[in-house]
Amino acid sequence: MQSFLLSLVAFFIAIGVLVTIHEFGHYWVARKMGVKVLRFSIGFGKPLWKRVGAGPDKTEYVLAAIPLGGYVKMLDEREGDVDAAELDRAFNRKSVWARIAIVIAGPLANLILAVLVYWLIFIVGITGISPIVSAPAEDTPAALAGFQSEDKIININGKPTPTWNTVYVGLLDGIVSGGGNVNVTVNTADGSTITRQLVLAKELLNQDGDVVGSIGLNRWWPDVDPIIGGIVPGGAAAASGLQVGDRILSSDGVSIATWRQLVEIIRASADKTLALAVERENSEMVIQLTPALKETPEGNIGFIGARETQSQAVIDEKLRTVERYSPLTALGKAFGRTMDMISVSVKMIGKLLTGQASLKNTVSGPISIAQFAGQSVSVGIDHYLSFIALVSISLGIFNLFPVPMLDGGHLLYYAIEVVTGKQVSEKIQIFGQQIGIALLGTLMIFVFYQDILRLFTG
Repeated sequence: MQSFLLSLVAFFIAIGVLVTIHEFGHYWVARKMGVKVLRFSIGFGKPLWKRVGAGPDKTEYVLAAIPLGGYVKMLDEREGDVDAAELDRAFNRKSVWARIAIVIAGPLANLILAVLVYWLIFIVGITGISPIVSAPAEDTPAALAGFQSEDKIININGKPTPTWNTVYVGLLDGIVSGGGNVNVTVNTADGSTITRQLVLAKELLNQDGDVVGSIGLNRWWPDVDPIIGGIVPGGAAAASGLQVGDRILSSDGVSIATWRQLVEIIRASADKTLALAVERENSEMVIQLTPALKETPEGNIGFIGARETQSQAVIDEKLRTVERYSPLTALGKAFGRTMDMISVSVKMIGKLLTGQASLKNTVSGPISIAQFAGQSVSVGIDHYLSFIALVSISLGIFNLFPVPMLDGGHLLYYAIEVVTGKQVSEKIQIFGQQIGIALLGTLMIFVFYQDILRLFTG
């Protein structure tokens, strides 16, 4: 319940910020262009809070009941009678270029927000995991490229990769760019610098699960002794009688040499009783342990509520990293990160439209986004801000789709007006709205269905 509430609060805060910034873009440019703004609303439906501005325009500022969007209502002859003295302040009376500026300001505000958020993150510093790989499985692209255990990826096609997140973006960019050869430069365990050529198949976009993991690139983790370092009260480990300091020798007769082996056995044994041989204070005993079933995004696993503590020192020294720059360098990095995410997103959209990528594996709805929001905020405020920047980019790009009802649909009408010299007829615009509502409604039903399917199938 606590996790659910955290996800819900984090989601609504993020959506509230992003919608406010988006609508403020429209509002600010409309005011600059001399358009009278009648209402600035965050949310749809019944107003929960309303305030009338002190200026001569008496703009209404509203918080409404349905928080999944917002709008800026401007003076417009198509939506009601306009006093003759205010005709020059009506949106529809403005030049096509002024209308284009007002409409594009919303998505542009989201993209600017992403740059500013990344800038803040890079100045303060964002924690991450250094991209050191474990030995790849046989016959995977990583194994065929010659990757070895403890290779540290330092750049992909010349772009630095200080964390695993930047590795994911670099590899995804390689896949959506058509696959083929990607140059990955690594520092090896013996200190050498080598460029390995990784062959990526564009078909990876159509498969389920972790794309990067299927390539054979997984995080390296230190192997430590299978000694219990901590126990969660009320968990399966506590119920079985395991204690801090116990060394696990075997499970059902299978010898256990590392903590990783123990974890793999437990994860594969949900609701199955295991006979563990345990060494405690120089004595051996057998303990019956039944891992509880735990649902995760990757599927159902066994979980006992125990942890090891030996690897923390290794992780802090070798794996944990902080991406931090001076203010000027951070601004350049923030702009570059935003452009990288825009590039990957646009290429992915192209793959979706041409059927080269699976819609169900690449599109997330409100439920999935809320889960991501909760997960990111639980890791740290830096990761939550990074999540907001990413969703802000997605929102900006989505609103530029040339679909009626979205900003991109209006821009399409204005582009036609620029070419033909006359406005698109109101009849065509109404028909376009109906199509837009149908398309967006269908998409919303689809993403909700996929979200619910993920919830129940893991």
